[in-house]
Amino acid sequence: MISRRNIRVKVMQTLYTLEAQEQIVKPGEHIRILQKHFDQTRQLLTYLTYFITEVARYAETDSRVRSSKHLPNEQDLNVNIKLAGNEYLWKMLEDASWQKVLGTDKPHLQENKELIKKLYQELVTTDEYKQYIGEAGREKKSEKAILEFIFTGLMLPNEAFETHVEELFTNWDDDGEMVSQLVMGFINKPQSVNFQEIISKDKWDFAKGLLQTVMDKKEVLMDLIKPKLKNWDPERIATLDMILMQMGVSEFLYFETIPPKVTINEYIDLAKDYSTPQSGQFVNGILDNIHKDLVKEEKMHKINFKANP
Repeated sequence: MISRRNIRVKVMQTLYTLEAQEQIVKPGEHIRILQKHFDQTRQLLTYLTYFITEVARYAETDSRVRSSKHLPNEQDLNVNIKLAGNEYLWKMLEDASWQKVLGTDKPHLQENKELIKKLYQELVTTDEYKQYIGEAGREKKSEKAILEFIFTGLMLPNEAFETHVEELFTNWDDDGEMVSQLVMGFINKPQSVNFQEIISKDKWDFAKGLLQTVMDKKEVLMDLIKPKLKNWDPERIATLDMILMQMGVSEFLYFETIPPKVTINEYIDLAKDYSTPQSGQFVNGILDNIHKDLVKEEKMHKINFKANP
């Protein structure tokens, strides 16, 4: 579910947190910090999914509120609640893993009821909604499409919603795009997402392994990095740049299944996105030079990817 890019970001953030700490790292603390980052990803996924279901289910609330007016008119007494009975909505709501994270993550404690109401009110004015309720039956395509529209056509483009999510989740910029894809996958195929296993065992092993290796082999990594810094004082180099280079060299030496070009490109992109404007070029130059030296000295032990189509 989680990409290796997102894993690298979370390992980078964990290392940065540890670097900023003045006290000695307690046993297991690094893994707890890393796990917390992945927990935040799950919580974001849970909340976005919850918000969609609440907007859809607001049809019943709207019907109940309007019919209970002192002098309800004909429209108040005949609010269409087809959306609240959406088949894919209820497949989502009844998913076992979804039910369990509702109990642990408690998204209802963070919800903005007024925003849910406003988005629903905006929804009922759209052509997409009018077309949906105008259809007599429940076609699978239409059932999915209206839920997708709530998410991609109403929630994500809405500035108030984006601000709301950013205030709740500091990882929105890091995980937003990936989690949105997971949400779409869950809408299209309920039960395709295991909310309790946001990261698979092999990817969790990679995350822990990368984190632990950088920590355990820091001296070895720095022995390779420092000679390439030329006139640069290591103490004056951006902390994130140094962390990214350590992670990159770690992958060169200790992760035989990752092609060197993939490693270099990944850390160039991360440096561009998370560090200074010059960091991408800087990290590229250092990692490329170290890679060439390792190849020349036959210290690279990578799988032959050309032999594996």
